[in-house]
Amino acid sequence: MRSNLEACFLFALFLAGSEPCLSQVHPSQPHVIDVEVEALRNNKGYVFCALYSSRDGFPKDNQRAIAHIRSPISARKAICEFSGISPGTYAVAVFHDENSNGKLDTNFLGIPREGVGASNNARGHLGPPKFEAAAFSFSGGRLNLKITINYL
Repeated sequence: MRSNLEACFLFALFLAGSEPCLSQVHPSQPHVIDVEVEALRNNKGYVFCALYSSRDGFPKDNQRAIAHIRSPISARKAICEFSGISPGTYAVAVFHDENSNGKLDTNFLGIPREGVGASNNARGHLGPPKFEAAAFSFSGGRLNLKITINYL
């Protein structure tokens, strides 16, 4: 039979030896870009967010985006959360799909009839914003962005 001192010592060794296992049980948080879209004119439809890693296709060709999210609207706001994103340079394009048809509705001149926005609240001149105006650097961890929707 072991003494209480020996039992305490063995228990302490057990705890010390299990510490590396404890750190493996709690994985690190994934890299997340959290986008809050605000100033929506109503709660109808959805907000569509697209994350781009280059100017190719930004902001019109969502097939070239590296990630897309369709988010519900509440209190004239929506949240798009992109997780598992590697550090790099990105830009986000958003639109308010008021009629839930899955596309940005435009008039005969190509001017959006639904709300649009981009990271850095970048705006274009006689057209959509450029990737460089909307681009931001993401070093990992968690990044919170706010985008204000514009209705033209």
